[in-house]
Amino acid sequence: MGSISVACYKPRPGCEDELAELVRNHLPPLRAEGLVTERTPIVMRAEDGTIVEIFEWVSKEAILGAHKNPVILALWKRFESACWYETPSNLAEFQNMFSHFEPI
Repeated sequence: MGSISVACYKPRPGCEDELAELVRNHLPPLRAEGLVTERTPIVMRAEDGTIVEIFEWVSKEAILGAHKNPVILALWKRFESACWYETPSNLAEFQNMFSHFEPI
């Protein structure tokens, strides 16, 4: 059974374009490794510039496997150089009953 993930990426100063490119190309390597489904992701931007990505892992085991996969670890290292990971509840939008974001 799949697992839906909500990932929040707050760009480091000057890394907005690099982060946007990373998010655009995030899922193909995960799919190539058999870790995420073909479900179309939802990608949006919060008022503070944080990018929120919603996508589906193949399973909880796939999530654990990603943390040992050298291809994915290298991809995540690139993310870490371009952003900080943010907890969804820290975004102002998620403090509202109905959250609204800019689609990207």
